[in-house]
Amino acid sequence: MSSNFRKQMTSLILMETKEETCKYLDHISLDCVVFGFHSNQLKVLVLHMKTTGEWVLPGGFVYEDESIEVAANRVLKVRTGLDEIFLRQFNVFSDPHRSRRNPAVSDLILSGQTYPDASWFDKRFISVGFYALVEFSQVQPQPDELSDICEWVNLDKIGKLILDHNLILNKALETLRLQLTFQPIGYNLLPEKFTMSELRKLYETILGKELDRRNFQRKILAYDILIRLDEVRQGVAHKAPGLYKFNLDNYQKALEEGLSGRW
Repeated sequence: MSSNFRKQMTSLILMETKEETCKYLDHISLDCVVFGFHSNQLKVLVLHMKTTGEWVLPGGFVYEDESIEVAANRVLKVRTGLDEIFLRQFNVFSDPHRSRRNPAVSDLILSGQTYPDASWFDKRFISVGFYALVEFSQVQPQPDELSDICEWVNLDKIGKLILDHNLILNKALETLRLQLTFQPIGYNLLPEKFTMSELRKLYETILGKELDRRNFQRKILAYDILIRLDEVRQGVAHKAPGLYKFNLDNYQKALEEGLSGRW
């Protein structure tokens, strides 16, 4: 992009009214790692920037009259189409140089959206990280005004992301793994009915290691968060496995009070 063209576009943005351009808090942003689980793969929702071709995590800014939690739910509702999302704040990213020379500035200028001037994005931004757990089949990925693609990518296929988004993703995964040591996982990632093998595979995928089948079943049943159904998985080649669903009351209690032991 030529410097003259950039200056012209920046001038157009500066002509927007003060009310329009001052609706966001300065220097505060949020970045979200959205995890889904499908075909025994842990997946992450990412966006492709229209102009630069960069891949980014879903994110956004905070309106002056809302909390950071409300902002995160607002951003993810637009990206996923879901109203109720399991969402947890996991870290603050505050490296002084993390957002300098942001390559997305050109996308912001060319979008013609109502933002402050381009230099606003080149300043320091402290980002609050959130991770979300969603049921893959319920999500309808939607790109924003700066992107042309919003899609699921297998965790092990994630390449180079913009700025420090790889660091944010890795920290989110680290936090998710830590959650397994004291809270249950699965209700937000699996369909309503699932097999014990599918639940174990979810844990193995998150932890990045194999778990003993019998030990896993014994331990997960001891938590009393599952209900065994009088149904089996249909259409499988071998003996049809039994189906389970979560006991939501006990699951919520385990989220609040915690679990014991390590995987």
